[in-house]
Amino acid sequence: MGGTDDHDAYAPPEIAARVASVGVAKAGRDFLGTLVLAVLAGAFIALGGLLYCVVVTGSELGFGPTRLLGGLAFSLGLVLVIVAGAELFTGNNLIAMAWASRLVTTGQVLRNWAIVYVGNLLGALGTFALAWAGRVHELGGGGVGRTLAAIGAHKTALEPLQAFALGVLCNGLVCLAVWLTLAGRSVTDKVLAIVFPITAFVAMGFEHSIANMFFLPYALALDGFADAALVRGAVSNLLLVTAGNMVGGTVLVAGVYWLAYLRGKKV
Repeated sequence: MGGTDDHDAYAPPEIAARVASVGVAKAGRDFLGTLVLAVLAGAFIALGGLLYCVVVTGSELGFGPTRLLGGLAFSLGLVLVIVAGAELFTGNNLIAMAWASRLVTTGQVLRNWAIVYVGNLLGALGTFALAWAGRVHELGGGGVGRTLAAIGAHKTALEPLQAFALGVLCNGLVCLAVWLTLAGRSVTDKVLAIVFPITAFVAMGFEHSIANMFFLPYALALDGFADAALVRGAVSNLLLVTAGNMVGGTVLVAGVYWLAYLRGKKV
């Protein structure tokens, strides 16, 4: 029998066409629908971040295995985004493929990114507020709180170029994870496609702007917002990491794959 088995993964050129098509749909979604789905994505990523903190707290497995296990836990966030359906700013950097193919306008892209970024922030802050009210940081005899404080201190101490570079690397892997999910046909395919890139970026200490919208406020709250330098460091981190994430997603993934598969073609 001829033809392609409908259980096979989509080939890379087919993935590229699907990414462009999805980009058109995302750019054309109405304001309220986009905002609601963005709030969900911020909450989902925050939940992944919180699970990471619980899992690594008190671990005696050693540095590498502990980071690996934490990265696996953090994968929950993107699994929820992709399978349940939500709008994540970092993943939506792939809309650049639709823009490069002139399927959407610059205004549509910037509108989507702005709405989604704000929605992600609201979702992350909402999850932080609920976790704070629920005193999740008191788990493990306060160990989870100490983990969150240490994460915040590390992130705010990053040098500017370091934060930017780690943001570039992070969203390269996040967008590759999203890219790989569009190769799959089943939920199992999509989950497996997510786990390895996301586990890798977390284990290697790369910086994700939306996750930091949860980690940094939590660390600041544990400090009582008393350290002005910590607040400035948090704002600086978020700005630099966001810029790095955009470069990683739009240039290193969307741009490269557009050049490889969609340049000069009608999608």
